[in-house]
Amino acid sequence: MTEPRMPKDKPDLLSAIEREWKLLLNAAEKLTDKQMLTPDTGGWSPKDNFAHLTEWMKVLMGYHMDHRPSHEVLGVSEDVTKGWDMGNINPVLFERNRNRSRQDVLDEMKRVYEQLTAKLESMTFEDYMQPRHAGDPERNPLVLWIMGDTTDHFAEHRETIEKAIKESANLR
Repeated sequence: MTEPRMPKDKPDLLSAIEREWKLLLNAAEKLTDKQMLTPDTGGWSPKDNFAHLTEWMKVLMGYHMDHRPSHEVLGVSEDVTKGWDMGNINPVLFERNRNRSRQDVLDEMKRVYEQLTAKLESMTFEDYMQPRHAGDPERNPLVLWIMGDTTDHFAEHRETIEKAIKESANLR
């Protein structure tokens, strides 16, 4: 795994987030209704991926930035988030969102992204570089989670969606 590229300043970070966001939206807008709802080999449709990204932007704001309890942010019982086991958390989030409409998922994703960018705009670069938690012995800066739940996560899921669409087109 390569080291993440650290942004040099606030505009650098915000432009990287915006660039990946636009690529993600562009991918979403190209999808037909059928493609949006077609699961990949892992069982997730593009709609499921977009709902997942929305959930994790909420985690970024509520848990990592506002330091609220993770189960409260996600609206789940404490046992779901205990130990931050993605094998427990992601299936619960998937089930919660699976029957939502394409439009509902995309509208919420856009709304949450706007909330997140407003929150990031209100902060300084020095805020981003502070340790995420005061007691962190490694003093990992918040910016690592910001990038992890935005630029990196957007790119990861966009690539997954694009690959699945390409593979399904090749099967025809």
